[in-house]
Amino acid sequence: MSGESKKEEFRKYLERSGVIDALTKVLVALYEEPEKPSNALDFIKQYLGAPTSGDVETMKQEKDELVKKNEELGKQLEVRHDHHSKLLEQFIVVAFME
Repeated sequence: MSGESKKEEFRKYLERSGVIDALTKVLVALYEEPEKPSNALDFIKQYLGAPTSGDVETMKQEKDELVKKNEELGKQLEVRHDHHSKLLEQFIVVAFME
């Protein structure tokens, strides 16, 4: 397959999959934006529904906070489980003593 036919096949693939239409729409939206954004790439990502660099940082912070909270809750659960087990043992001992 020649280089030109490979390019043509790739162009057809992009057209069939909607990539060309999506890129055209986002570029037109960027062109029509009255005040051009300082970060055109973030504008394009946001327009296409992808997280921007700021979104990613926020999600990383949220993930770290949730991991920490999960660890704390796991420790609390372990303490409560140990306490419950001790209470159950005491109940069994008292029940069999009667």
